Amino acid sequence: MKDKDVKDEKIVPEFAVLGHPNEGKSSVVSTLTEDDQIRVSRVPGETKVSRIYRVKVDGKEIIRFVDTPGFQVPRQTLEWFRGYKGDPAVILKTFIQTFGSDPFYADECELLTPVARGAGIIYVVDGSRPVRPDDIAEMEILRLTGRPRMAVINSKSREKDHTAQWRMEFRKHFNAIRLFNSNRADFHERIRMLESLKAIDQDWEADVTGVIRAFKEEMKRRNRLTAAYITQAIEKSLGLVLYEKITPESDRVMVRERLGKAYENRIKTIERELFKNIRLLFRHHLYEFGLPDCSVLDHDLFSGQTWELLGLTQKQLATAGAVLGGSMGVVADVAAHGLTFGLFTALGGVLGAGSAVMGGKKIAEISGPGIRLGGDRFQVGPNGNLQFLYILLDRALIYYSQIVNRAHGRRDAPKERGSGKIGFSSEFSPAQRNTCARFFKAASGRGILKNKKTGPGFAALVESLLEEIFQEK
Repeated sequence: MKDKDVKDEKIVPEFAVLGHPNEGKSSVVSTLTEDDQIRVSRVPGETKVSRIYRVKVDGKEIIRFVDTPGFQVPRQTLEWFRGYKGDPAVILKTFIQTFGSDPFYADECELLTPVARGAGIIYVVDGSRPVRPDDIAEMEILRLTGRPRMAVINSKSREKDHTAQWRMEFRKHFNAIRLFNSNRADFHERIRMLESLKAIDQDWEADVTGVIRAFKEEMKRRNRLTAAYITQAIEKSLGLVLYEKITPESDRVMVRERLGKAYENRIKTIERELFKNIRLLFRHHLYEFGLPDCSVLDHDLFSGQTWELLGLTQKQLATAGAVLGGSMGVVADVAAHGLTFGLFTALGGVLGAGSAVMGGKKIAEISGPGIRLGGDRFQVGPNGNLQFLYILLDRALIYYSQIVNRAHGRRDAPKERGSGKIGFSSEFSPAQRNTCARFFKAASGRGILKNKKTGPGFAALVESLLEEIFQEK
């Protein structure tokens, strides 16, 4: 794949993604390069000019893929290739020099140019349709180039499958064959694709092995950063304190409602920033609009539906109360007249009760859920509801799970877990819940982590959860 005439092209491995129009070439490139801003269209022939997409890690380019126009006149092009009598090593350059100014062969010249300069070939077909004469002509052209090449069956439909027919034809023309659904391929499938590319030409083995190693190290780095983002956001949310001064003339009901709403908005802003950081860390720029219909992440953070679907069960919450002790109460997922979930402060201090599960009506009889009246001011926070930590953590983990293995060539909405408690925290082990409880006590008690071991311990737990989610697909 290295061209002696083009010195700059020796830096990194390069692969040209070729095929018939509307077979999914751009979608494959989008997924392989983690670039969801590549235009993916259902209109045939949308790509007119070859474009190089460079993959960088730590600012260093490690591999590049070229998105090319589709074949337009493969049978006429094949006729010329079969009639060529010159040096086989320069067949591509001769074809481009001969027809470079001929509009009839414009797309063929454009798509073959990166191959002429030494790029490897990734030939993409739609496995949901049968093989046609034009496809066989395209395969033969690519065989006659003499370049290392891999065929990719991009299954765009589950209703029709002509994979067996494609495999039969591919065995006559290609060094390797892979099934690769660009709308479903996760990180692990991208690595397997690279492993296949590494195998089709021994000269590429060292370079592509280095690319695979860089991708894996980059994923570990992203998970560490994601764990840090989640830990910081939850710590900030649990420790948030807002207050407003009051006078004898103040309307205390209005102050309380205003302060409660401000508190909710601040927490939601923290979460939005967290999701944005995760999304950009995994290079999803267009994903924000792609949440599933009725997604739990589209539900209001403080809504009853969110608290029913996420977090611990009441039995688990009651058990967790023993870890925190009677001095810090824990509130179950119940609502309280107007002021909503997550606003409750430490009931142990307000009621003198250590029970982990309290009814919403009883809580509402206090001066205000989560709001303290102290001297000449109302105060909301720090949050004293252990369930709130699990709600925040579940939402972050669900968002991560939708992001981490989502193909960048995909444009539809993902699916979420089943019914019941659909979060991750209800499946935590006792040791994991103890780690969460210690972090909660430190974060909500002071707003900053007084125990320096508590924060790293929680971050390590989050990172291990991210790794489990990442590996399970």
